[in-house]
Amino acid sequence: MGKTFSDDFKRFFGRGLAILLPTIVTLWILWQAFSFVFTNVAAPINRGLRIAVIESIEFFPENVQPEWYAVTPEQIANRQQLRRDESRLAISDAMVETILRREKFKNVWNDYWFLEATGLLIAIILIYLAGLLLGNFFGRRVYLRVEALIARVPGFKQVYPHVKQVVDLILGEKKMAFSQAVLVEYPSSGIWTVGFLTGDSLRSIDESAGAKVVSVFIPTSPTPFTGFVVNVREDKVRRLDISVEDTLRFVITAGVLTPNMPAAGASPTPGEPRPVPDAVEPADTESDPNKPASDADRRSA
Repeated sequence: MGKTFSDDFKRFFGRGLAILLPTIVTLWILWQAFSFVFTNVAAPINRGLRIAVIESIEFFPENVQPEWYAVTPEQIANRQQLRRDESRLAISDAMVETILRREKFKNVWNDYWFLEATGLLIAIILIYLAGLLLGNFFGRRVYLRVEALIARVPGFKQVYPHVKQVVDLILGEKKMAFSQAVLVEYPSSGIWTVGFLTGDSLRSIDESAGAKVVSVFIPTSPTPFTGFVVNVREDKVRRLDISVEDTLRFVITAGVLTPNMPAAGASPTPGEPRPVPDAVEPADTESDPNKPASDADRRSA
């Protein structure tokens, strides 16, 4: 029976989804990151710049002040009446004048894309300067002292250390903790599980186990960063000659994608796992009279 349109549609739709989904998800994550930085960092900087410009223009002569800076008494009266109609709190005319100037200047600001990008550019420069200043010996000492004071604030100290560890793991100058793929017998003997060696375990665990114990992170499929930690004796851990990227790919795909294997007859590249040889068929001695018989054949004869 031939394939129907429904079968073809499912097959090609799944193929198209598999091709496009990684790109779409990647773009979405990048867009969300950009939106977060722009909304929470660049936008407040732009707001502060607009306020600074408005406050500075007040000292300029009226003949050089921009058109949007002028606020008429009629505009103030209309805004006050609108606030009364909306049952909002009464404020002074001077405050209403300031609000109108900020709104008008914001409309002008939004008309030019390069002005909107000013906050983002300043944020990038400030982050760079912070890294430059805090990267030297003196800046690092000052930063550590300030950090120690902040870490003592109630409520803050329960959250900050954990957030800092995650940020240092992703963006820190030190290498990621997942630097070695290992194999451990878990959850029982004879069942081998892939994990990542994260470091030495607690000293009290070493004393209880009677040997050196290491911490191994066991990732879960298909989200490898939501796993758990097990403590294994170091002599029971087998180190794998597989990169972290290949191991993560193996876990994310639930074992479907494995590290590339060399072609038949080719020598494996150093660092790549060797292929498991196929089962060898029993030799047929009758087909080759010149081939010596095996011990089993001689015994049967």
